[in-house]
Amino acid sequence: MPMTPTPDTPPNTAPGDPVRRKPSRWLPSLVWLIPIVAAVAGLSVALNSWYSHGPTIEISFRSAEGLEAGKTKVRYKEVDIGQVQAIRLAKDRSHVIAEIELTANAASFAVEDSRFWIVKPRVAASGVSGLGTLLSGAYIGVDAGRSEERESFFTGLEVPPIVTADTPGKQFVLRASDLGSLDIGSPVYFRRVNVGQVVAYDLDKNGRVTVRVFVKSPYDAFVTTSSRFWHSSGVDLKIDADGLKLYTESLATVLLGGVSFLDSPNLPPGEPAQEDAVYELADNPDGAFKDEDGVSTRMVMYFEQSVRGLSPGAPVDFRGVVIGEVRSIGIEFNRETKSFVLPVVVDVYPSRLGLRRSADAESLDASAPGQLMEALVRRGLRAQLRNGNLLTGQLFVALDFAKERPPAKGGQSQGMLVIPTMPGAFNELQSKLADIVDKIGKVPFDTIGKDLVTTMAGVRATLASADQMVKRLDGQVAPQIVAAMEDARKTLKAAEGTFSADAPLQQDIRRALRELMRTANSLRQLTDYLEENPQSLLRGKPEEER
Repeated sequence: MPMTPTPDTPPNTAPGDPVRRKPSRWLPSLVWLIPIVAAVAGLSVALNSWYSHGPTIEISFRSAEGLEAGKTKVRYKEVDIGQVQAIRLAKDRSHVIAEIELTANAASFAVEDSRFWIVKPRVAASGVSGLGTLLSGAYIGVDAGRSEERESFFTGLEVPPIVTADTPGKQFVLRASDLGSLDIGSPVYFRRVNVGQVVAYDLDKNGRVTVRVFVKSPYDAFVTTSSRFWHSSGVDLKIDADGLKLYTESLATVLLGGVSFLDSPNLPPGEPAQEDAVYELADNPDGAFKDEDGVSTRMVMYFEQSVRGLSPGAPVDFRGVVIGEVRSIGIEFNRETKSFVLPVVVDVYPSRLGLRRSADAESLDASAPGQLMEALVRRGLRAQLRNGNLLTGQLFVALDFAKERPPAKGGQSQGMLVIPTMPGAFNELQSKLADIVDKIGKVPFDTIGKDLVTTMAGVRATLASADQMVKRLDGQVAPQIVAAMEDARKTLKAAEGTFSADAPLQQDIRRALRELMRTANSLRQLTDYLEENPQSLLRGKPEEER
C-alpha cells in the first residue's frame, strides 16, 4: 500500500526515500543569560571608567620624597582631583617624573600656568604648614591656572606658593641694592598693619635685587603712584638733638625682616598703582621720603693726612647738611713731590645746596653742576676730614669756605673736578702740639737745673744760719722773757685783788659816791627853793618857815 505523503513530505518523494525537514525555530537557553549580563555590566563599568578619567599629566620634582605610586593623591582645597600612577627617574638622573591621572572634572587644571607642589610639614618665615600630613601622608597641592593653553608637562615647586591665583590683590616689583634680611613670606606693612607678603626675589641682569610683593585686597588700593617702600627689618637706633629714638615695625620684622610703605608727604596724592608697578626699595624711611637728588657731580679730593676711619658711603656735608657721599678711597704716588697722596672720590648733589640757575654768569648759581662747584672753589670752598664719632673714630668729609686760605682754581683730574683740601681740625691740633713740644725741647733745662742746684745750696746755708739764731734766742732771750711774763702775771693778780667787789678800795669808793649823791640832792633842793623865793637871798628866810 502506497505511503500517503504528509504535508511536510516534499512532493515527488518515493516511498523509503529520506525526508528533509526544516528545523524548528530555536530559543536561547537561560544558561547564556548570565555571561550576557556580565558583559553588559563590564562594558558599562568600562565606559563609566573611561568617561570618569581625565587627562594624564607629568610633573617633575627634585625628589620623590613623600610620593607613592597608586596611593599619593592630588588635592585642590582638600578635594581629590587625581592620583599618582607611576614615578620614574629622568634620563639625566637630575630629577624624578610623576605620572598623574586627573579626574574628568579636573581637566581644567591641565593648563600652562597651573602650579604643583608636594604638601608636607614645613617651617618657613610665613609660618608652619602641612601639619595635617603627619597622619594622612604627603599629597600634591595645586594652584589652578587661568590660561586657556593646554599643557601636560609641569615643573613642580619646591616650596608652596605664598599667594595662590584665587587670592584677590595685586603684585608689585621693588628694586633694591641688596636683599637685607628679607625672605619669601616676610610681611608687608602699611601703617604697621600687615597687608601682604614677599612672594619672590631674584637678581636682574645688572646685579640688582628684584623683590616681588603681594598686597591683599582691599589694601592694594593704598599703593599709589606716590607710595614709597623701605626696609623695616631689624631695629633702627637714632641719636639726634631730640635724644635717643628707637624705631621698629614689630617683633616679626626684627626676626624675619619686612617691608613698609606709605605715601610720600612731599608728593601730591597719587592714583592707585597698576599691577606690577615698579618702586625703589629704600634702606630706611628717611631715604624713602627724601627729595629727588637730580644730577650728581663726581669730584676728587687729595688728602695728605691719614684717612683711617673714612670708608665708602661716608657722608659729605656742607655745614651739617649732607650733600653727597664718599664713593672710593685710593692711594697715589706724586712723582713731583716724592710723596704719597690719598685721592678720595665723592659724589655731590648740588641740588641739595638749595641753589637754582641764575641769569648772572658770575653768580654761584651756575648753569651746570660742574661749573657751580668750580665757582664755589674759586670762592674758597675747601674739603676737610672731620671726626664724626668720638667712640668709633669714623670720619666724614666736610665742605666749607676757608677764611684764611687764598682763593684757588679748581682743576681737573681724570675728568673729575678737584676740590682743594686743608688739614683737619685734629691734625691742626696735633701740629700745634708738635710746635709746642719743639719749643719746650729748646728750653735749656740742664742750665736751669744747675742754677737751681746752686740756689738750693744758698737756701740751705740761709736755713742753717736761721737755725743757729733761733737756738741763740732760745738760750739767752727766752729766760728774760719768762721772768717778765711772771712779773706781769703778779701785777695782774694784784690788780684783780684791788678791783674785786669786797676790796676796801671798792667800799671807800661806794661810800664816797653815796656822800656825793647826798650833797647833790641838797644842792638840788636849795636851787629849787631859790627859784621859788629869790628874795630870800636879801631878806633871809621868813619867820614862818623857820
